[in-house]
Amino acid sequence: MVAVAARTPRVTGRRFRSVTLGALGLLGFALLLEVAPRVGVVPIEFAPPTSQILVTLGEQLGQPSFWTALLRTLGTWAEGLLIAVVAGTVVGVLLGSLPVLRAATATTIEFLRPIPSVALIPLVIVLYGPTVRSTLVLVVYAAFWQMLIQVVHGVVDVDPVARDTARSFRLGPWGTVRYVIWPSALPYVMTGLRLAAAVALILTITGELVIGSPGLGKEIDNAQQSNAVRIVYALIVVTGVLGVLINVLIRQVERRVLAWHPSTRAETVEGMGVR
Repeated sequence: MVAVAARTPRVTGRRFRSVTLGALGLLGFALLLEVAPRVGVVPIEFAPPTSQILVTLGEQLGQPSFWTALLRTLGTWAEGLLIAVVAGTVVGVLLGSLPVLRAATATTIEFLRPIPSVALIPLVIVLYGPTVRSTLVLVVYAAFWQMLIQVVHGVVDVDPVARDTARSFRLGPWGTVRYVIWPSALPYVMTGLRLAAAVALILTITGELVIGSPGLGKEIDNAQQSNAVRIVYALIVVTGVLGVLINVLIRQVERRVLAWHPSTRAETVEGMGVR
């Protein structure tokens, strides 16, 4: 315990180094985008420097319409992700637990899963029009497969000995899911959640941009139609920041939820320099 505690500063140091290097990389990229238009590598009227984009972004932060659009995007993202996670988890546990059902649906899943969500845009517009519901359908469809595949693999990966032990103790279906299947599948579930969260954000912005439902995507389209190039870039920066924040949040939740799991503990110990 003393040795581990003594090495805790090393963990903090490595994390600080990682964050610092990431920030330096981002700063270098921003500097490149600042210089390239000014030296004529790209036309400045279509690719404004970073400084101008940041000024425009600051102006957008003072607009109530920006925050309304941001909240609408986050609302659609969260709702679609929630539906996809719940549905993907429930269906995944059922398919993973019942080999006959899994075999019966395997071909259908392999047929539907590769269909790009954007290919459904004409269909959802016909069904629901240029509304939030159309975008929501795309988000749920795309994120659902991320969760389903991960959960099915997690349930199938449960140790057969653990299943036999559950039968020996005469655990019912619910008890088996709660005490045997769920703990084993949880790392897969968290991976599916991380992937689904990213895909859901992409489809939310895409749906708003193409379909025209309210949100940041719609604001980007409006700015493009008005030839407000700087606003387009500023809003794109916001979507990128959203993606980073969501990924960081999900990873923090994953580390806390899986703090007991050997992979997380091994990562922590390795980070402490313990061999």
